[in-house]
Formats: sequence, C-alpha cells, structure tokens
Amino acid sequence: MNTKKLGGYAFVAGVILAVLTGFISLDPTLVAEALVVLGVIVGLLNVSGKETNAFLMSTVALVIVSYFAGSGFSIVPVIGHQMQTILFNVMTFVAPGAIIVALKQIYGIAKD
Repeated sequence: MNTKKLGGYAFVAGVILAVLTGFISLDPTLVAEALVVLGVIVGLLNVSGKETNAFLMSTVALVIVSYFAGSGFSIVPVIGHQMQTILFNVMTFVAPGAIIVALKQIYGIAKD
C-alpha cells in the first residue's frame, strides 16, 4: 500500500473517530491513544515538504479555535457536551501530527 494512501486513510479515520466519539461513549483513554497514533501516522506519512507550512498553519488555527470554542460550547443545551468532546478529540488528533511535521521542518532547516 502506498504510504500517502495510508496517511490519507489515517486522516479520515482520525476525523471519523473524533466526531463519532463525541456521540458514542467509549473509553476516553483508548480514544485518545488511537487519535494520537493516527495523528503521528498522518504527520509522518501524509505531509510533504511543500505542504508543511499550510499544514502547520491550519493545525495551529484548528487547535486555537477548538480550544477557545470548545469552552464556549458548555452553555449550549443538548449538544454542547458533544461539541466539546469532538473539538477536544480533534485537538488530540492533529497536535501529534503537527509536532512531527514541525520537527521535520526544523530538522530540514537545521541541517542546511
């Protein structure tokens, strides 16, 4: 299997898992571990050199918005808790990928 394809599948699986576990109660530790592993896979396999800056900027924006918007959803009746969980899961998923991509970028800069 093509590594780019595996990274794409990992991304789709991470997003689906992040959203579904907002509505389905599963063990939060197992969900977090799965999201971190999927995020690392995406960071290692799915982001190439020219995509790095766009990926990192998108990730930073997503993490900031998720963090601040997530706290605001606590006052929304009916789905507020689910939205908080989904946004927390999204942050848990994208942060490891961002760390990997940022480290690869820093290494590329430092070695030159």
